[in-house]
Amino acid sequence: MENNTHDNTQVLLVDDDSIILDSLSEFLQLEGLDVVTAQSHADALEVLARQTIDLVITDINMPGGNGFELLHVVKRKYPETVVIMLTGYGTIESAVEAIKLGAYDYLTKPVVDEDLKLCLERAAAQQAILRENQSLKNRLDERFALDSIIGRDFRMVRIFELVESVADSKVSILLQGPSGTGKSLMARVIHQQSDRRDKPFIEVSCGALPENLLESELFGHSRGAFTGAVANKIGKFKAAHGGTIFLDEIATATPAMQVKLLRVLQSQQFEPVGSNKTETVDIRVILATNVDLEQAVHDGTFREDLFYRINIVTLDLPTLAERIADIPMLADHFLKKSAAEMGRQILGFDEDAMQVMQRYGWPGNVRELENVIARAVVLCRGRHISEDDLPVKLIESSDVPDAAGNYIPTPLKQALEIPEKRILEAALRANDWNRQLTADQLDINRTTLYKKMKRFGLDPEHIGTP
Repeated sequence: MENNTHDNTQVLLVDDDSIILDSLSEFLQLEGLDVVTAQSHADALEVLARQTIDLVITDINMPGGNGFELLHVVKRKYPETVVIMLTGYGTIESAVEAIKLGAYDYLTKPVVDEDLKLCLERAAAQQAILRENQSLKNRLDERFALDSIIGRDFRMVRIFELVESVADSKVSILLQGPSGTGKSLMARVIHQQSDRRDKPFIEVSCGALPENLLESELFGHSRGAFTGAVANKIGKFKAAHGGTIFLDEIATATPAMQVKLLRVLQSQQFEPVGSNKTETVDIRVILATNVDLEQAVHDGTFREDLFYRINIVTLDLPTLAERIADIPMLADHFLKKSAAEMGRQILGFDEDAMQVMQRYGWPGNVRELENVIARAVVLCRGRHISEDDLPVKLIESSDVPDAAGNYIPTPLKQALEIPEKRILEAALRANDWNRQLTADQLDINRTTLYKKMKRFGLDPEHIGTP
């Protein structure tokens, strides 16, 4: 082993025998490690509290607290730290106990140099894995943090507030909204905001599988339950134990499947296909649908008791056409994402392109916007995305009736919002963004003006001033 193999690795060596402590400390330093020593459980805790330690090598038998107690503290408070146990009275039982409690390895005294070198090499590899796992976890936390969902429309703000209120509860949540509104992302955000964030998040698309396969997928099956069942299989509910299961397209579940789901939601119990053994799980259930479940109950295609069981906390995700003030923020986010992925340097959108995107109806919602931006990044030849970089259908479909009276189908509410936003923006600019003066001129109260500004994303910092 080269001396620089473990450069910058911080090691805490704990042993009440000063001779062993000095000997091992000298050996570890020659191996290129930075070593801190402690002769008791209490001294070791002080070191851990004041500096970052990568590796703990500790004796088991010490006064004032043994190595197992120190191991317990390290695994609870410093999970990225690797622990190696030492003892002069090695037994199979104590070795097994050390590994069960989370020690990485177990060595007996007198320590053989080659054994310790090999152990250090493996511990370094373990440390690298732990750091990578923590890095991935941090990136996951960042990706699915609540502020990763972009939007300041009042509807989205209400949803954010509700998510913060119910994230840590075990109550089932129903996500409703058309395809592309972000139901899957919202489910992951709820899980990541909950106290179950370190447990599994399992997603199942109920509409992607026929009933017989869906039942096996959700509940698992025993060997021989049906043709092809050559081994026992753990289902998604069992796999999600302790965490969250997200059932997308719940309206596609058959009446028989709805009965089984109702039981799981009520008792958190089920039987795998072909088995009489009842499984019990601890899970949080999030469901999603792009259809009106209340109407489905009225039509007899969805069980009323299941509907009322899942309709406890409901989040109605708005369409993109209902939150046009969020389009500039979303477009900018997707532009940065796509440009980074494709290695392009594009600064933003010109005014005409942004107006086209804000007038378009977005039947595919946020997902469609993301795809349109990705396409525009590929086609753009300048520093700003222009109207020419957008699909023709956006330009043709985004027009409202022109002066000649030509009519292109547009929802009335959406069509009225376009001139309203233009009038508000023109008035605010004319009055140098003085809200009181603008409200007086438009004959509305200041609170109404503020709400409309928030809805349309009208503020000098966001849209720029001349």
